[in-house]
Amino acid sequence: MFILSLSYKTDLSEADRHMEPHLAWVKAGYERGMFLASGRKNPRTGGVILARGERAEIEAVVAADPFTIHGVADYEITEFIATTTAPGLEGLKL
Repeated sequence: MFILSLSYKTDLSEADRHMEPHLAWVKAGYERGMFLASGRKNPRTGGVILARGERAEIEAVVAADPFTIHGVADYEITEFIATTTAPGLEGLKL
């Protein structure tokens, strides 16, 4: 599993200008079964996505995000292995 932590490199107005295509990209990640959860950071400095897949595939998908393409955000990709979960989230374990 991966934590995709994105941080805005531009002001929020620039992020908002690319938000609609970014959200379409996020939706496509869910449709592929790659994305498990996503949302904004608070305060609004970027966002976080929980994803599954192979690292090379994750990196390719991140490179295709409109936020990446237009220089709006940088991603930090952290791989982790969930060994313990709350009830109902057992599907997240390796």
